[in-house]
Amino acid sequence: MGKAVVSVKKLTKQYKNLKAIDNLSFDVFQGEILGLLGPNGSGKSTTINCILSLLNFSKGSIQIFGKEMDPSAYDLKREIGVVFQDVAVFDELTVFENIDYFCGLYISDKQTRRKYVEDAIHLVGLEEFQKFYPKQLSGGLLRRLNIACGVAHKPKLIILDEPTVAVDPQSRNNILDGIRFLRDQGSTVIYTTHYMEEVEILCDRVIILDRGKVIASGTIDELKKLAKLEEKVTVEVYDLDLKYIEEIKSFRNALEVSYHNGVLLVTYKKGKDNLVEIMEYLKKNKICYHKIFSERPTLNDVFLELTGKELRD
Repeated sequence: MGKAVVSVKKLTKQYKNLKAIDNLSFDVFQGEILGLLGPNGSGKSTTINCILSLLNFSKGSIQIFGKEMDPSAYDLKREIGVVFQDVAVFDELTVFENIDYFCGLYISDKQTRRKYVEDAIHLVGLEEFQKFYPKQLSGGLLRRLNIACGVAHKPKLIILDEPTVAVDPQSRNNILDGIRFLRDQGSTVIYTTHYMEEVEILCDRVIILDRGKVIASGTIDELKKLAKLEEKVTVEVYDLDLKYIEEIKSFRNALEVSYHNGVLLVTYKKGKDNLVEIMEYLKKNKICYHKIFSERPTLNDVFLELTGKELRD
């Protein structure tokens, strides 16, 4: 691990009888993309707002770049770029003018600022839309503009809250490529999303929050090892008799068996020869199936097991 860019220690945020954050501690290291995940109400937004000093907290400390963060720490805020889920740009300004305005809050030199604005436009792929107004942009292009406005001043720490919500695939790919580029250029990124597939392909490390506490953290592979299940076998088979389902449940390594709408799903706690076992069972009982495949646990499986909820809940 490199040097800690963000260090949260024993953070507690209390609202009367509710602890939104409960003795929370974690670090974000230089040059990594950290996925901050959790079901609704887990404390993600409260944590981010405390890191940005937009909320006062009850106990604990937050350091950014080795310095205590507080509302008047303008030298630290200059090095932070924030992109919230809600798009926040000026309707009366063009794409270029919007990015130039937000960049100008930090960069006073006009020549430097112009270069930074051009870099941001290139980063999000808006070269052909510089003279467009926000109302002329699609939802995906508008989110790209929102990101450009948040990172144009080349911050060292970037916080992205659901940046790809409801965007087209092309814009999503563009945004994810841009985030990787920022990381490769030395920025540190905190990333929240409801799209687990994005986390799997983008994040170097993941922290899962629930009820204001860290319940798991590590790389994608490390988190997957926490899951009790080792393998899932899916079979498309129609009109499967209940007696066969009960027999499959008795398989030595079967952890869970379900059958809905012609799809049999068998979850195994160990992952050796399970596919062969079920294929031989189907053949022996002359059960015709249309498709069968095996897969290892996904990050979503781990998340569901740890929190009892889907990420989109």
